[in-house]
Amino acid sequence: MIKDIRFSNLDRKKTVDKLSKEVFDLVVIGGGITGGGIALDAASRGLKVALVEKNDFASGTSSKSTKLIHGGLRYLKQFDFWLVKEVGSERAIVHNLAPHLVLPEKMLLPLIENGSYGKWLTSIGLKVYDILAQVTGDDKRKMLEKKEALKLEPLLPKKILKGAGYYAEYRTDDARLTMETIKTSLHHGAIALNYAEVKDFIYEEDMVAGVKVKDTVLDTEFTIASKYVISAAGPWVDELRGINNSKKGKRLHLTKGVHLVFPYEKLPIKQSVYFDIPDGRMMFAIPRGKITYIGTTDTNFNENKDSVKTDVADAIYLISAVNNMFPKINLEMEDIISSWAGLRPLIHEEGKSASELSRKDEIFTSDTGLISIAGGKLTGYRKMAERVVNRVAKKMEEEYGISVKDSDTEHIPLCGNDFKKYKYVKKYIAEIQERLAPEGFSKYDAWYLVTNYGKQTETILQYYAKQKADDHMLGMAKAELKFAIENEMVQTPMDFFIRRTGRLYFDIDSIRSLMEPILAEFRTVFKLNDEVINTYRETLEREMEEHSNFSLDRI
Repeated sequence: MIKDIRFSNLDRKKTVDKLSKEVFDLVVIGGGITGGGIALDAASRGLKVALVEKNDFASGTSSKSTKLIHGGLRYLKQFDFWLVKEVGSERAIVHNLAPHLVLPEKMLLPLIENGSYGKWLTSIGLKVYDILAQVTGDDKRKMLEKKEALKLEPLLPKKILKGAGYYAEYRTDDARLTMETIKTSLHHGAIALNYAEVKDFIYEEDMVAGVKVKDTVLDTEFTIASKYVISAAGPWVDELRGINNSKKGKRLHLTKGVHLVFPYEKLPIKQSVYFDIPDGRMMFAIPRGKITYIGTTDTNFNENKDSVKTDVADAIYLISAVNNMFPKINLEMEDIISSWAGLRPLIHEEGKSASELSRKDEIFTSDTGLISIAGGKLTGYRKMAERVVNRVAKKMEEEYGISVKDSDTEHIPLCGNDFKKYKYVKKYIAEIQERLAPEGFSKYDAWYLVTNYGKQTETILQYYAKQKADDHMLGMAKAELKFAIENEMVQTPMDFFIRRTGRLYFDIDSIRSLMEPILAEFRTVFKLNDEVINTYRETLEREMEEHSNFSLDRI
């Protein structure tokens, strides 16, 4: 197993000192999945890499996707065969890199009267999908008759159901995938820092030669010198192109995607369903542990990128779609226990609606050498990284005579992965469950630990054994927090509750009981005063309110 590397904001001054004194081959701006993928790709090829993120890692788009590593079946309808082929074949690769974190998930595609997909078209489409995505074995698509489909999912609408397609995808936690990718890059020598905002660029002979950074934790500014700079800032790519005076030609087109979370009992589907909405779009309903989540919307967004929220209108739209497809279910606004809303940084195409825009990534290089990458999908992060680092490798060869080896991230397991196959993940979950049962932990608790941390669960259990807590759940949360502070750059309670553990989305009730003791831990570890702790408490309470309360007074 890959050993833990200390990766902590308790060492922040030392990290900033290193970043400001050394000269790097590459600075990556943006700590989402694309930036993390680039850092790992470049560092594993031998480049000296620094990554900076203005907020927390994965705090933008990369914690707010549908959390699927999927092949983009719907892009067949747009005849985007290249995209289907690439992301389809990437699914199995990313699963192998982290089988504990990228979990196989059977997807049911109901065929209904007057729906988007007819039986013949679905059969052909899924067959093409299998071929393009190089799907093998049990994962190959099956066409089901109405009776078979209802056996798999009794909640489907009997009256209008004609059958179903049945195929394989993978489910993940996007923020954890991002975190493990960044942590893996550290093993190849990369340095990464969150809460470090790029304010400007350094130029030598009119070419970008580094960045000016504002450290929002230490409230200082510093510079990082580098041969090349890649902006992988997602929705903020155009802002950085503006600072670089290179915002011309193609531009970003931001669209908003919203997901709602319900207790599993309110939407007790047996497996994931990809289904029709009356307006012609498609959406997902995905069971996950204690909850089922649904999504997504796809609407144009021109507001504050740092404050993307789920509107009541978004919630009504999604709930109506679910109630339409599952007639025995009657979801209401008060059933929502959490939600998330994120932005897709797509490339603008004149005359196309939000849903019609291509999900293909594009690379822009300015006259001053700033390289920007935008567009793309979570599933394709590894190939996006490879393409943009290939650009840097070519420049290194031409400008410095330095030969850079080819990408090999396909064979670099992510932190936490010590599993040859998925069946060993399941065996490990059962083993952890057996070990924890005498302490009062449930099967869900074992599943949660392993599917978040993989074999890093062992480190957390070592911390747990040393924790003194009357309540076993609190003891485990404190152990998780210790791990996250020492090995995952947690700076605030929001980093911990939202992105490292996913509790705000998948187990919001647990925050209510854990908030005060976790705040007390932050006070002790970071030596914080009452004012800071009170601000954290207010922020957490506001986040919980905004993500879960959809009463009519919000209209």
